[in-house]
Amino acid sequence: MTERKIRVLIAKPGLDGHDRGAKVIARALRDAGMEVIYTGLRQSPEMIAEAALQEDVDAVGLSILSGAHMTLVPRVLELLRANQQGDVPVFVGGIIPEADIPALQTMGVAEVFGPGSFTSTVAEAVRRVVEARSTTP
Repeated sequence: MTERKIRVLIAKPGLDGHDRGAKVIARALRDAGMEVIYTGLRQSPEMIAEAALQEDVDAVGLSILSGAHMTLVPRVLELLRANQQGDVPVFVGGIIPEADIPALQTMGVAEVFGPGSFTSTVAEAVRRVVEARSTTP
């Protein structure tokens, strides 16, 4: 019997057109044995939440370099909750000021990764959080 792969949605919310980091993470998660759905550039929070619902993902990764994380992330979280997916862990990566990390975590973000984060650390965190979620009643 084969174990089901972890399904992760990687998205670039907002108008940010820089996607190299998102593509690096998508490849690293695939290399770690996960199934990755990459939505591409310039996704609205509504598009991201709908894709998460349609793809029945185990986690959502948001890559934000534009500085709009305190607007975009809460909206994505709100929409996931509205879709009965409030338990789907959300990870954020990109240019996130240290001062904003506690607020994002209080909102419900599972982990925040900045520039220089090791891809293996990201993959391990996704696996750990998703597996913890699946064993929680």
